[in-house]
Amino acid sequence: MGVGALLAIALGAILILLVLVIRYEFSAYVSLLLVAMGTGIVAGMPIADVVPAMIEGMGKVLGSVAIIVGLGSMLGRMVEVSGGAEVLATKFTHVLGQKRVIAAVTAAAFILGIPVFFDVGFIILAPLVFAFAKVAGLHPVKLGLPVAGVLLTVHVALPPHPGPVAAAASMGADAGLMTLIGLVLCAIVGVAGFFAARLFQVDAIQLLDSPATAALAGSGDDPAEGSTAGPGGSATAVATRRPGAGTVTGLILLPIVMIMVGSVAATVLPKGDAFRDFASYLGQPATALLVSVIVAYFVIGGRMGWDKTERSKVLDSALTMVAVIIFVTGAGGVFGNILVKTGIGDALADQLDAMGLPLIVAGYIICLALRAAQGSATVAFLTAGALIQPSFAAGGYTPLQVVVLTLATCFGGLGLSHINDSGFWIVTRYLGLSVGNGLRTWTILSTFMSLVGFVLCLGVWALV
Repeated sequence: MGVGALLAIALGAILILLVLVIRYEFSAYVSLLLVAMGTGIVAGMPIADVVPAMIEGMGKVLGSVAIIVGLGSMLGRMVEVSGGAEVLATKFTHVLGQKRVIAAVTAAAFILGIPVFFDVGFIILAPLVFAFAKVAGLHPVKLGLPVAGVLLTVHVALPPHPGPVAAAASMGADAGLMTLIGLVLCAIVGVAGFFAARLFQVDAIQLLDSPATAALAGSGDDPAEGSTAGPGGSATAVATRRPGAGTVTGLILLPIVMIMVGSVAATVLPKGDAFRDFASYLGQPATALLVSVIVAYFVIGGRMGWDKTERSKVLDSALTMVAVIIFVTGAGGVFGNILVKTGIGDALADQLDAMGLPLIVAGYIICLALRAAQGSATVAFLTAGALIQPSFAAGGYTPLQVVVLTLATCFGGLGLSHINDSGFWIVTRYLGLSVGNGLRTWTILSTFMSLVGFVLCLGVWALV
């Protein structure tokens, strides 16, 4: 099938999906599966391969997302239900003042996001975002958008995140130099995204049922429904039992520190080193979050005076809240995998590669287009890097120029996060945004930040 036909099929599939979930308000999960199946058949996949490709796509995403979202939401739920998130938010809001809350939380997210995957960081920080919003009287999207933006920025551009590391290896860029330059550029992109997010008029947005709305409600007598009181507990007694700001901060930092240790060990120690392997094991998000949940079970549960039944009830209630997020995110992976298997992404990349654009522009545009076409940022900049690598390998570029080229390509993976991106569903479903509102806010913000990153790379390129 020709390139034009494949691209038309991809565009048509996305438009149909948007009509189903926005115009007819049909289930996003069913819509994604239906459109993915139809796209595979229309694009000429052997009919026997369509369902296996869908299952493969679901497995690729849920293999990591289900564990991370499940454990991360449990940790957040313990902190939230105990009132610990509100205690921390109240303390910092009092110290910083309401006007500085968004900037402070966004800056903290930037720092904490350097060693932590985007989805892990967002899920861990989400309860704090909602608590700060509640205490400061802010719409949670005002906080959630810039936090998600900076987390995704460092995820796509900075080692030790696996995508940038793989891109650096593929394109022959020095990972250390890429980290130093990338830190400066990502910080500027984060500031630009922070100010851009303030321009969105989100106060009128009615949030869907989500962890955000549940956290803002935070009422009831059942620990699993948001109360901090056990049976017979009074509000005064509960207030004295709430975990302190230091305890909550420690619980939030525990998995992040474990992941950071694992990342540093994997970077500086040689393969086969016993401590490197052990640290890498401890630094796996699944391990770090599992340890943190167990610690929270004993520390928060003991502090609140919850018995074993109450503690387990709080943990299990977290899974009910995020079940839709997990399933819809997995369905987004199904759609993305179908787009990859049909060859739509490769056809688009080849077409753009043949246009003869300047190398730094070609890398960015190819990556951005692939990101829009098939969803995965990592696949996008690895594919784009592989396409342009022969050209700059023969061009005699300096190590600094190679780093700038690599960063420009990676920033292409930051933009156009939409319905075929699992991260889109995590952000919008956690914040309670409809698909339409998600496209009008998160998609636009991520694309703006992507463009800022690319323009910065162009500026550095002109100087080097």
